Amino acid sequence: MSGTVYLVGAGPGDPGLLTLRAAELLRRADVVVYDHLAFPGLLDLVREDARIVYVGKEGACHTLSQEGISDLLVAEGRAGNSVVRLKGGDPYIFGRGGEEALRLAEEGIAFEVVPGVSSTCAAPAYAGIPLTHRDLSSQAVLVTGHERPDRDGSAHNWKALAAIGTLVAVMGRERLPEICRALTEAGKDPATPAALVEWGTTPRQRTAEGTLADLPELADSMGIRPPALFVCGPVVSLRGKLAWFERRPLWGRSVAVTRTRSQAGRLSAALRELGARVEERPVITLSEIDPNPALDMAFSRLASYRWITFTSPNGAGIFLRRLFSRGLDARSLARSRIAVIGPGTAEALRPYGLIPDLVPKAFVAEGLLEAFRGADPGELLLARALKARDVLPEGLRAMGFSVEVLPLYETGHPGPDPSWDPELTDLVTVTSASCAEGLAMSVQEGSRGGVRVASIGPVASRAARDLGFRVAVESPASSIPSLVESITAYFRSGAAGPAG
Repeated sequence: MSGTVYLVGAGPGDPGLLTLRAAELLRRADVVVYDHLAFPGLLDLVREDARIVYVGKEGACHTLSQEGISDLLVAEGRAGNSVVRLKGGDPYIFGRGGEEALRLAEEGIAFEVVPGVSSTCAAPAYAGIPLTHRDLSSQAVLVTGHERPDRDGSAHNWKALAAIGTLVAVMGRERLPEICRALTEAGKDPATPAALVEWGTTPRQRTAEGTLADLPELADSMGIRPPALFVCGPVVSLRGKLAWFERRPLWGRSVAVTRTRSQAGRLSAALRELGARVEERPVITLSEIDPNPALDMAFSRLASYRWITFTSPNGAGIFLRRLFSRGLDARSLARSRIAVIGPGTAEALRPYGLIPDLVPKAFVAEGLLEAFRGADPGELLLARALKARDVLPEGLRAMGFSVEVLPLYETGHPGPDPSWDPELTDLVTVTSASCAEGLAMSVQEGSRGGVRVASIGPVASRAARDLGFRVAVESPASSIPSLVESITAYFRSGAAGPAG
């Protein structure tokens, strides 16, 4: 039986603009065929066993011809697969989605079109340019700046286009001088406001703003490169008041997040929300201990523990997933009280219907130890990483607790990434001593002083300093929200100069 091919709009670049339907299809797809305009982070939604095929086209460099892409979609559909053809923006707006849909229809392959937010409206909006305004422009027209190379002359009626209130040209960078000249020769005032928006809706967004007369020279001086979108008309003059995206507190700053891929999301999302250009560069790996006889033994003795203590979201997640996979649930923990090291770990309990009994004021081992003072001692199960500081178990034993340490996972390091130079990043986040150790494997010892670290707290700071890094930011509370606030304050203070 034939499968279905879904022509899905990925949106203009900001992953938050992906539609709910698109996300649903990505999660269940057998095959994903994507191009270079699709935000790479969207592929994190795809199943691990799905096949991902890159068919990007940039200028004259084609990974696969358009005919080859259509052949691939037909073949995968005939094989019975659920295929997502992920296209930047909207598949039917200058995305050649119409050509692919026609081929699928001719071949009898079932298909569905999932519209996406088009860069033609999104990029101007993020640059502070409304395409229409009651007092300035009641018309907007979309054209392509990249016409078919086998066509003589231009298919555009420039005289008609020059009379339109707002003109938007996608793929308008390479032919920008010709576009501006054609409009002015057709009667458009050379002083008409015009702009070129590069990588609209992403942290890489830059906007060249001028007039039809000077925009090409301005774009050259700024080094604006494709993908870029051209906008011309009086509405461009509103940008000075409406350019909200480029005014966010971390705009233009680069921050590397070194947490494991599965943990990076919350921190990365918070930094992107504030305008930072985020690179996810995991310097640690996490491996669940499996088989784990000690965990099996702990499950058989759950009723004997007065306290169960989690020191990380990882440990809490592994413990509870394994518990529920055995057919047990929260009722099996009814005789135990639960302690966690901080709000992040407490949040990991919520999907399982659990609320911790004890959360310290300081989100480190010493803070948790202090929070236990005055508690009735008894048997305590401490679920944590294989390698961790002994401050907590030793301190609890000194208070009279009978502590059983349960290792659930171990951390490792993937080794250096030759494609990344941390010295060229404004800040590198370090959220644990393990992160500091992993980062050290990516930076030669003599260069570590040039890497500016944003640490989640004193323990991570001490490890980073001991390894030779410069700690520029230290969060007062060992939590993601506090770290983000500290990073924002650092950049607002003017203490940060250019990286590198």
